[in-house]
Amino acid sequence: MGLTAPVFWGTTVGLVRDITEEFSLSAGLAILYAVTVAYLLLVLGVPKIERMPLKYLLFGIPLSNACSILFCVSMYLCKNEQQTVEVGMVNYMWPCLVVFLSIFINSQKVRWWIYPGMAVSFAGIAMVLGGERGLDIAEISHNVSTNPVPYISAFLGALAWGLFSNLTKRWRVEENPTVLIFALDFAIFAILWACGYGSVSNASATGWISVLLGAIAIGSGYAAWNYGIARGNMTYIAIASYFTPVLSCVFASLWIGAKLGTSLLTGVGVLVVGSLMCWSSAQFAK
Repeated sequence: MGLTAPVFWGTTVGLVRDITEEFSLSAGLAILYAVTVAYLLLVLGVPKIERMPLKYLLFGIPLSNACSILFCVSMYLCKNEQQTVEVGMVNYMWPCLVVFLSIFINSQKVRWWIYPGMAVSFAGIAMVLGGERGLDIAEISHNVSTNPVPYISAFLGALAWGLFSNLTKRWRVEENPTVLIFALDFAIFAILWACGYGSVSNASATGWISVLLGAIAIGSGYAAWNYGIARGNMTYIAIASYFTPVLSCVFASLWIGAKLGTSLLTGVGVLVVGSLMCWSSAQFAK
């Protein structure tokens, strides 16, 4: 089940970008999370909060909320479709961070090449950020400096997800928290919407379709991931997640018309290679 999560997540960049453009940030996400909660209640039922450790409720759940909120905010703040894909790739550093943080949180044994793997992953991100000029420090600095907040938000979201995944494993949380996570996300954005931030007046049929598909994709992805890491082998599940950037690029090009240049596709490929190096360093550790 955990292996299905990357398939669902591969669609989220394009869908969330479309939702925030159609409805604005707070209204769009409040509607998205409301539909997601309704969908998950049908699939998972009401979560048994009493089965979750108190420290998980106080520290683990907020990390997941931070991840989903930072990701959606980063999508909303992108200036165009190209930047949407670039910021999405920054967020997709999380597979590598999941494995890297497991060394310190879950005492995961690794081999020496995890560190070159991290370096290769960062090089892939740099190539994506450089646009058509590739690994060009000046171009990367220009792209980020013109609109730094979405890039920073995407990275912090990836870091939050790496911490959340490892704490879920460490604290052996078997009760799936996904419904609770999205209920809290909905409450946050519903309050912002009620305060006047957001409108649905300009929403089109495509926007409502994106909400429905987004609820299924995000809800299913989170539910499958949490189930998998709680009951399965996190490193096996992680290898599938390394291909999420590829799926994301393909879907974004189809759904929001993002152009996929040679440099961007090369950067995605390098990111996947670096992530696989990180996975293999854990997989083959004795």
